[in-house]
Amino acid sequence: MSRGVEWEIDPTLDRIRDLVDVLGEPHRAYPVVHVAGTNGKSSTARLIESLLRERGLRTGLYTSPEMTTLRERIAIDGEPISEERFAEAFQDVLPYVQLIDGKNEVPLSFFEVLTAMAFAAFADAPVDVAVVEVGMGGTWDATNVADGTVAVVTPIGLDHTRYLGDTIEEIAGEKAGIIKPGSVAVLSQQSVEAAEVLLRRVVETGAAVVREGIEYGVLDRDVAVGGQMISLRGLHGSYDQVFLPLFGEHQASNAATALAAVEAFASGAPTRGEVALEAATRIAPGEAFLGGEEGQLDPALVRSGFAKAASPGRLEVARTGPTVLLDAAHNPAGMAATVATVTESFGFTRLVGVLAVAADKDVAGVLDQLEPVLAELVVSRNSSPRSLPPEELAELAEGIFGPERVHVAERLDDAIDRAIGLAEETGEYRGAGVLITGSVVTAGDARTLLRVEEGR
Repeated sequence: MSRGVEWEIDPTLDRIRDLVDVLGEPHRAYPVVHVAGTNGKSSTARLIESLLRERGLRTGLYTSPEMTTLRERIAIDGEPISEERFAEAFQDVLPYVQLIDGKNEVPLSFFEVLTAMAFAAFADAPVDVAVVEVGMGGTWDATNVADGTVAVVTPIGLDHTRYLGDTIEEIAGEKAGIIKPGSVAVLSQQSVEAAEVLLRRVVETGAAVVREGIEYGVLDRDVAVGGQMISLRGLHGSYDQVFLPLFGEHQASNAATALAAVEAFASGAPTRGEVALEAATRIAPGEAFLGGEEGQLDPALVRSGFAKAASPGRLEVARTGPTVLLDAAHNPAGMAATVATVTESFGFTRLVGVLAVAADKDVAGVLDQLEPVLAELVVSRNSSPRSLPPEELAELAEGIFGPERVHVAERLDDAIDRAIGLAEETGEYRGAGVLITGSVVTAGDARTLLRVEEGR
């Protein structure tokens, strides 16, 4: 039976709830750290998992979409499950999937089945804790059958407006749905509009809350070879001289949020009710969560956990001579962070872009962010059926870059070759670079074409 594509939302949890019920509620066999947001949620989830694993816990990590193989979405102890275990997980849930399909007019979607497989695989392992990234939205996302002990919301912006709403408030309302009674809500820096919605949900549920810039945050950061050196203020103390092998201010922020989430998970939730109400209105720094030096994580553990972290396809260096960067930014806010990071961390004298983007994105907004830093742009398509045809993308790009700076390549491999050639035209290999971006699919396809090894 054909399964619905994962980017189509049918706003109900009834089918996935029925499925996990007949599977024996595997999502309740371990605590869950639930991660939602528009930008940064995959990186933050990976950073959380790395810290938890460094503490000696057996971890499950569920992320989406994948870079190169579907198995990446379900990882145990930092490694994607094997082909054999993936097939076994599917066969294990298949009879129950067919049972639930028989009870409903609409069959379980691809994402619902995969989510159930992840929950079951984590229970079978068994894991000590699962870090679960929302697929899209929050309230109606299949992952939301789980009740996160810690609910993390990374920065919210306009994306997936066809499904989640076309205002920040509407989108924040969807993502706020992962905040449950008894949980600790860890909120990255948000716009006023998003923060108001999230804090209203905190009050409604009686959850506790900690906020970037108030209870935790980045104290200092410096560019370093292969990443950055950061100092963080956590919920229970400060952590200095932390090397993060990821680039950009946004990744430092993601690390601070990940640290706060792990501290909250390790310490347990504070008293609900009055604390949450106070947090939503007028708390002073440190009052939203029971802090103090006694709850501080081992700084050496934090340093080693972050030093081992990786986030494939997030300004990942795929090759040098010239430097080729892969990045999954796919909306204007994400691309703004990418552009700022490239400017800060790489001394390019000539940067050429390769862009392949989904047709339902704010393509003009993405192009506006890229134009000031790119000498030339090669437009193409990726392997997704949602990819905007290169000719249409070129027409939009020419209106922003001018026709003389835009080149068209029907295939991504040809686009990459063309961009490398354009970057090398000056002969200054050290100052030349190529940025391949526009989608997680684009970054994943480029990773495969360039044969990037995991962990590079």
